[in-house]
Parts: sequence; C-alpha cells; structure tokens
Amino acid sequence: MKKVVVVGAGGHAKVIVDIIEKESKYEMIGFIESSLEVGTKILDYEVLGREEDLSYLAKKKSIFGGVIAIGDNIIRAKVEKKINRVYSDFNFINCIHPQSIIAKDVCFGVGNVIMAGVIINPSSTIGNHCILNTNSSLDHDSSMLNFTSIAPNVVTGGNVKINEYSAIGIGATIFQGVSIGSNCLVGGGSLISKDTQSNSIYYGNPAKYIREHKFGETSS
Repeated sequence: MKKVVVVGAGGHAKVIVDIIEKESKYEMIGFIESSLEVGTKILDYEVLGREEDLSYLAKKKSIFGGVIAIGDNIIRAKVEKKINRVYSDFNFINCIHPQSIIAKDVCFGVGNVIMAGVIINPSSTIGNHCILNTNSSLDHDSSMLNFTSIAPNVVTGGNVKINEYSAIGIGATIFQGVSIGSNCLVGGGSLISKDTQSNSIYYGNPAKYIREHKFGETSS
C-alpha cells in the first residue's frame, strides 16, 4: 500500500485522516506541518516535518504523495505551489469518503477531498484541489474549477459553474444554470439565483452583492 501524508494538521486534516483510513487505498504515515514540533502526535500520527523537508522525507520514508488539508482556497493554492517547487515528484491524491455517492462519469483532477454524504451527479467535473464538504450536493453537468470549495449542506442545481478560488458557505443553495465568478465568497445560508461577479462577496436570501473580495483576503 502506498504511503501518504496529510499537509496541515487542523480540524480539516482530522476529517481527511478519517477518510484515508476508511477508504483503505493508502497508508497514512503522518503530517506535514510547519507550526508544530516534529514528533507531535495527532490522531496517533506524528508530525514528520515541514514542506521544505518533503524531498528528504519522501526518500527516507518512501512517501508516494498526499493531500493538502487546508480549508482556505488561496492558502491551499500557495502550499501546492510550494510543494511543487521543493519536491516536484509529490503525487496529490483524491480522498473520497466511501459514504459519498458519485456518478460513474464524474471527472476528477487531483488533490480533491470528498466528504461523507456528498452527492455528485452525472456529467459533472471537479478540477484540482477542491473540497466538497459533508452532505453537500453538486447536481448534473456542473463544474467546480481549481481550488474551490463548498461547505456542509450546500446544494446546487444542474449546470452550475463555480470558478477558481470561490468558496460557498454552509447551507447555501445555488439555482440551476448559475455561474459563480472566480474568487467569489458566498455567505452561509444564501440563495443564489443569478450569476455572481468575480472578486465579490454575496450574502442573503436572495443573495445580494455586499462588497469587493480582494484576492487572498481571509474568508473570516
């Protein structure tokens, strides 16, 4: 069984560890985390080092690859670039919970996290390093581009497009055929019935434009 690591060690990382264990495709051997001391234990797995150590660790411990366990889309993208720079042979894996429901023709990139209860319907496309949180649903012919995320209980209609770096808040609903602009933040519980602008924050039922969302601005 190929050995993998989880990059990041917060709450999101714990959920991913659970998925890796339940999926039983890879052997989880530890965390890569710069803010904790080497040897710190989380869920019985040790922090092995930092991103800078990946080349050395991969050879020493026969690491195949792993997944970035960081919920913020922009930070996740920065970490992905750093990993590719320090160790280009790192393989980003998809983590798909066995209790998700995924149509047979769904197309996946790499580095994605699909949590328990997720439903992805036919002819949908998931790019690279996307997160579909617990009990979220992506309907037919929809797409999530690179470094996007939908929070728990998000529901979309068919033919929805979520562009790069956008994050959809917990419990939001997106109507059929709607396109979410890039680097767009949709607040929890919002009802999105029309296309949104890029680099914007939307909130409400129905959702309204709130203000500009600068690239790299934290979602808090």
